[in-house]
Amino acid sequence: MHKLTTTNLAAWMARLCALIIVLLPFHAFMTVWTSSLVGHYTLLRLWKEVLLVLLVVGALVLLARSAEVRRRFFGDRLVLLICIYLALLVVAGLVALLRGMVSHKALADGVLLDGRYLAFFLVTWLVTSQHDLLVRFWKRLVLIPAAVTVGFAALQYTVLPHDFLRHFGYGAATIPPTETVDQKAAYTRVQSTLRGANPFGAYLVVVIAALAPGVLKRRWTWVVGFVFSGLALFFTFSRSAWLGTLLALGYVLWLGLRTARTRQVVTLVAAVALLAFAAAAYGLRNNDRFQNVFLHTSSHPGSVRTSNENHASALREGLSDIVHQPFGGGPGTAGPASVYNKAPALIAENYYIQIGQELGVLGFGLFVAINALAVRRLWRGRDSQLSLVLLASFIGLIAVNMLSHAWTDDTLAYIWWGLAGAALAVPKGQASAAPPPATKKK
Repeated sequence: MHKLTTTNLAAWMARLCALIIVLLPFHAFMTVWTSSLVGHYTLLRLWKEVLLVLLVVGALVLLARSAEVRRRFFGDRLVLLICIYLALLVVAGLVALLRGMVSHKALADGVLLDGRYLAFFLVTWLVTSQHDLLVRFWKRLVLIPAAVTVGFAALQYTVLPHDFLRHFGYGAATIPPTETVDQKAAYTRVQSTLRGANPFGAYLVVVIAALAPGVLKRRWTWVVGFVFSGLALFFTFSRSAWLGTLLALGYVLWLGLRTARTRQVVTLVAAVALLAFAAAAYGLRNNDRFQNVFLHTSSHPGSVRTSNENHASALREGLSDIVHQPFGGGPGTAGPASVYNKAPALIAENYYIQIGQELGVLGFGLFVAINALAVRRLWRGRDSQLSLVLLASFIGLIAVNMLSHAWTDDTLAYIWWGLAGAALAVPKGQASAAPPPATKKK
């Protein structure tokens, strides 16, 4: 029997990471359908966390076997910040539990939602430092599953009944089979195989950003994928995802412009387009369809409060929580996990505010520092197409997370942060992630 070497272990771990990334776009559909047949919905949803535990064990083995790997791993500032953040997450959770501020279930869910994708980042960083599978095959890992989800979305907005997913176990106990704009049945939203329209829209920000470089190079298969992905994005009616996609594409386009003159022209065109949209919005302010699709402000019967009112109210309350509790309430006291507490759930509809509510000013500062350092590293490595795509999509996802709890969605969080770990890894044999110091020209 062959001895399991560090290289072989890293290769197997890389394959397992790739499997998670490939399956995640179908995670919601698979777990709901399977649970409708065998039950245990909550347990089935944890399949990826079970695999993550195995990966963490493998990562510990890699670290234990090599002093050089340990030195590079713990010597990386981004890795160190994430480790400190995860430690704070656990400590704050235990304190909150002892103080009776959070239930056991809410705490477990809160730690899971806030920490799992960063743990996956650490795993993919470590694995890629020993094996380059994720970097070599990232396009296939992202775009092949995306083609399936976008194809299914096309069927949803053309030929399938709105409640088609109820045949696969979707319902009140799992995931609603259909979503609408402000509870108006005339405006059904597409969700594909993800857990909702907003998560699907946020996921498409990454997909469309990944397709953009191929579109600029006029690769027609990529152009077709781009068009269908854009249509799917539109029919999610997720305004945060629309905004995020525009920002991501704008960044990719801006980098592709080679001259100052071209950039001036594009800036002028963008300004004119923005003014034209503002004028159209004003002219159509009394149009029911425009109000529902773009503004979500229709006064026609339907929901008691519009989504705009809910966003504004949730944001005010979230900021007030941080001001009055600067040390935070602990993981699980805010965000989606807070529904498991006896007290009313705290849903700020803003992931950054959620972190402030849970981990206070210190946790919020650490999380912002992690994001900023990751962006800086991606910017420095933007000559790599993977880094460029991740940077562009992250710019868009900042906007999405300002309007929702997007990083709590397993599909988006695992895929983006997992690929970011691979993109930012220290290659084997390289002593530091930092580029060599610049030399002055004589």
